Amino acid sequence: MELRHLRYFRAVAEELHFGRAARRLHMAQPPLSQQIRALEDELGVALLVRSTRRVELTPAGEDYLRRAVSILDSVDAAGRQAQRIADGRSGTLAIGCVGSATYSLLPKLVRALSEELPDVDVSVRGEMLAPAQIAALAAGDIDLALLRMPVDTTGLHVEAIRSDRLIVALPEDHPLAGGPPDDPVDLALLHGDDFIVHAGGGRSVMHGALAAAAGRAGFVPRIRHEVEETSTLVTLVAAGAGVALVPEPTSALWVAGVVYRPLSVADRVDLVAAFPTTRRTPLVEQVLAVLRRVGDTGLSGG
Repeated sequence: MELRHLRYFRAVAEELHFGRAARRLHMAQPPLSQQIRALEDELGVALLVRSTRRVELTPAGEDYLRRAVSILDSVDAAGRQAQRIADGRSGTLAIGCVGSATYSLLPKLVRALSEELPDVDVSVRGEMLAPAQIAALAAGDIDLALLRMPVDTTGLHVEAIRSDRLIVALPEDHPLAGGPPDDPVDLALLHGDDFIVHAGGGRSVMHGALAAAAGRAGFVPRIRHEVEETSTLVTLVAAGAGVALVPEPTSALWVAGVVYRPLSVADRVDLVAAFPTTRRTPLVEQVLAVLRRVGDTGLSGG
């Protein structure tokens, strides 16, 4: 017995007419009748009652039809699911994301994925520093990383998503927090402030970005707190524990007591998508296509 025999029987049983069933199957009627006879002979059961005027199902045929339909539908569904997976329209994907993009890009991305790829099970790990994401990619804990450059991308495919300008987060009672919100702050004026920054020691791109920007402004930043998460950093700024340089999308994280202001310098940090070159699957390609559409590749801040 083969699946084609079940399909032949289903057509005859649903049409209750060999001629119509043959046309539905795009075959001649005599071979169809022979195949149904062969199926009954193999089963040792009469599935159909034939007369010159009509074709009817026997009780055994009615039960066999229900089971045959279930089997055929399951086979068809398995084929469709296999095709969705092969096309990257189904499966599971874990995404890592740096803090600032967690609050700006990630919500848009997850919403778009749920609408455009509803059969993809997406899990996210937000507030991940870039080096931690690189390690998670290597370990297979995440499939796609959204991180800041520069990092060691050996063995990774890297694609630019956008470039974000740096802004400063100030406590609302800071002397430079007043005035028009679009007036830029001279970074050199913060030389006497305590800074809150993401963890150093090679664990954060933003730690290096602060050091470089402050160096160009003529001072070494006095770091008071090092944190792992952007939400903690902004909360400490709100508490008056210091000021912080952050990518502009961080301003999507509104916390009472914090004022975001532009800087007079044009320093920027790049946001990229990265994944191992050996794991460039159709699913990753599909997610990348969605990411390109929602990622505001028009460069944040100008």
